[in-house]
Amino acid sequence: MSDDLVFSDEPSSPVNPEDAAPWQVLIVDDERGVHDVTKLVMADFEMDGRPVQFLDCYSAAEAKVLLAGRNDIALILLDVVMETDLAGLDLARYIREDLGNLNVRIVLRTGQAGQAPEEQVIRDYDINDYKEKTELTRRKLITVFYSGLRGYRDLMRIERARLGLRRSVEAITRVCDSQSLETFASAVLEQVHYLLNLNGQGLCASRTTAFTACSSNGRIMILAATDGFSGLLQTKDLSRLPPDVRQALDRSLAEKTSHCGERHYVGYYLTKSGSESMIYMQFFEPISDSARELLELFASNVAITYDHLLLREEIEATQQATISILGEAIERRFNDSSDHGRRVGEIAALMAQWLSMPEHEVEIIRQAATLHDAGKIRIPEQVLSKPAKLDAPELTVMKTHSQLGFDILSKSKTTIHQLAATVALEHHERWDGSGYPQGLTGENISLAARLTAVADVLDSLVSPSCYKTPWSLKESLDHLRTESGKHFEPRLVELILNHPEEIASVYRRFPAHPGVPPQSQ
Repeated sequence: MSDDLVFSDEPSSPVNPEDAAPWQVLIVDDERGVHDVTKLVMADFEMDGRPVQFLDCYSAAEAKVLLAGRNDIALILLDVVMETDLAGLDLARYIREDLGNLNVRIVLRTGQAGQAPEEQVIRDYDINDYKEKTELTRRKLITVFYSGLRGYRDLMRIERARLGLRRSVEAITRVCDSQSLETFASAVLEQVHYLLNLNGQGLCASRTTAFTACSSNGRIMILAATDGFSGLLQTKDLSRLPPDVRQALDRSLAEKTSHCGERHYVGYYLTKSGSESMIYMQFFEPISDSARELLELFASNVAITYDHLLLREEIEATQQATISILGEAIERRFNDSSDHGRRVGEIAALMAQWLSMPEHEVEIIRQAATLHDAGKIRIPEQVLSKPAKLDAPELTVMKTHSQLGFDILSKSKTTIHQLAATVALEHHERWDGSGYPQGLTGENISLAARLTAVADVLDSLVSPSCYKTPWSLKESLDHLRTESGKHFEPRLVELILNHPEEIASVYRRFPAHPGVPPQSQ
């Protein structure tokens, strides 16, 4: 097994499960003797390996307080006549209608059958059984317990299935919206837990060999882990991996197949693209045959989706590289600093993040802003590279680059190129309406173009060119402050001024004039 599998320095072992939780049974009766007898005759009762734990309330009012604070009670043995003649019936209605608890099983017990006729009570109240206290022998009480607890158990299974379905839909949405395999893998682990309704702990691992653009190419990487294995995400020291986990993963990698132990499952999948993915899950209960079949079916579909995500990442990486190369080619026509477009994209993306825009929108703005000067590729060389101030005719020609950029980029219908076309057209518009080519004002200028305008001017001032010496970052930020409300939207200028260190970090990563210390730029 490859030593590139990533784990932490101090792996945390999954916590041993607690003993099977007892069934919670509530007795509501104003006669203490009824409580004592019921608990005495049912003390050794078990169902599905789970004992019974009794709770006591001696009035409907007391029961209301208890029930308002917990929803884990499976069965209620409820007296009719307590502080009032209909206290028990009123409590039953409160449980169903006010608390909205439709899962707990309610068995009405009465010593005065005439006070609440059975036919009327069954018709008018949402209860599950009606018994006279005199007929409740131990045998019949056992029957009541089995019937009530089984009903509750089955309702809870349906409820868990409903929650699992809802979470499945949410997880699928997360997969479609996610920008990383890590997000997808986390959803996978979450779904294994809910599909099986078992207290499982595990991790997702992958080895990508098909797409050279992937940073994990050829290496086994952990994509996600549950809480019990969350400490295994950082280190490369495989000696700290629990031996049973290491052995299970080794086996799947060597045999290139899935396998299932009594309490663990390893799903191994070789996708059509040649990528390997694994799901390791450790359970505290034995895995049934039906659960194994469900795991196999689920994990097979996971592998298909995983393959599609890898392909999407490859396409996105290729698209980003193409845009970067195109931006660099444009910049080299008129500027020795070929990273101008990249820096504008990075600064615009930073501002988008500070505006709390969604991650995918931030990425689109980063790439669109990189192409803001695409139209300059059609501007004559003598205008682009003139080492002096442009005269009026030359300036008129230069200003056409906004429309030219729009014309070039709008031919593509992709989201990025459509936004880039808008940015190219509008990034010389000004907040006060004095810009070009359309003289747009305020929020009539697209947000992406307003972000790009701030980033473009800032970097143009910081960067050297054939017609000016570079300004310091401080001088450039001071200029933005002066132009707030005129050239630039005040909110965006404030964003920049409030994050000077983050802006400086862009210039440390992509120097405007290499060889000059970053603090001097």
